[in-house]
Amino acid sequence: MSEIIDIILHIDIYLETLFSQIGKWIYVVLFLIVFSETGFVVTPFLPGDSLLFAVGALSSREFICPWSSFIILSIAATLGNTLNYHIGKYVGPKVFSKENSRFFNKKHLQTTAAFYEKHGAKTIIIARFLPILRTFAPFVAGIGRMRYPKFQAYNIFSSILWNASFIATGYFFGNLPFVKKNFSIFILGIIVVSILPTIFKAISIKRSEKN
Repeated sequence: MSEIIDIILHIDIYLETLFSQIGKWIYVVLFLIVFSETGFVVTPFLPGDSLLFAVGALSSREFICPWSSFIILSIAATLGNTLNYHIGKYVGPKVFSKENSRFFNKKHLQTTAAFYEKHGAKTIIIARFLPILRTFAPFVAGIGRMRYPKFQAYNIFSSILWNASFIATGYFFGNLPFVKKNFSIFILGIIVVSILPTIFKAISIKRSEKN
């Protein structure tokens, strides 16, 4: 776990080193990370927002192409959600009915379900910017059998918006001397700010259950 945390906090250095070793194959690695983070409910720990920000920062340093990264990772995020939706549709009801599961955290499912109750299909867009919920939102959409065309419309739009926002932010700000010098702090800040709404929602659900 400590190794994963170190990679996330210094993700720009790891990506830069990886690029020097494998060149343009780095796009394949990035695709697989984003696809896995959005496509499987067992991998919410993979970097999402921080990865895209780092990709934008490296793009500004001309290590990788920002447009290629944007297109490839938007496709990865869209396909990941699509897979997750179908897994939720066919496997989800069995998982949700179990009180405990070795691979699934039921509390995350309940938190995501609560988001759907409040925000409806817009949860697909909102959850894109919320770690953990981002991974569980399409899964719960599949469980609830959201109409597939409607799901895909929100899915594609949210993928584009999510990638464009963080890659552009990293591109324009990630290479500033102050940000570059304190990159790990900014990555930590992104993680904390992104995950706070999820924590608050989980706390509110727990309080409501007690009441």
